[in-house]
Amino acid sequence: MTPSTIMPLPISFLHSRGSDAPIRIPAIGLDLFVRMPPAASAGEFCFIETINAPGAGPPRHRHPEAEIFRVLEGRYLYEADGRRFYAEAGDVVSIPGGMEHGFVNVTDKPARQFILIAPAFDAAAFFTELADTMKDGIPDQAALNAFGVKWQVEFLGPPVGRNEGPTV
Repeated sequence: MTPSTIMPLPISFLHSRGSDAPIRIPAIGLDLFVRMPPAASAGEFCFIETINAPGAGPPRHRHPEAEIFRVLEGRYLYEADGRRFYAEAGDVVSIPGGMEHGFVNVTDKPARQFILIAPAFDAAAFFTELADTMKDGIPDQAALNAFGVKWQVEFLGPPVGRNEGPTV
């Protein structure tokens, strides 16, 4: 391909400030920052950063989007399709779209991850609505799944337990 035949991609400049306020979901010990919204990549992907409290993680779930996690601080126990394994600072974990998964911070300090989600979805709206759904604690699975219909997220069970241990 010559330079004259290369089609320019729609690119958006974005500066995500470290001082931006997080979306907080105390019921699952989560502070979340949307570092790159879908519009910045023309809907190809988005980036979020999460800070998970000690012993905290989301309910087991699945959705059509793939996720690539980069652990920045701490140590997590992940579960993907029933297999459990540890990941710590510097590790990268890839979860294909449609795969059941969950994770838990297994340390006694907050742990942090950077997550690429592809294709992108409106993480700011999803997690803001999830925070409202969980304002009084984690609701039962039926209520979570009623919330998840709009987002194509299926909630499959409780969060991964920090003492469940690896299987692989």
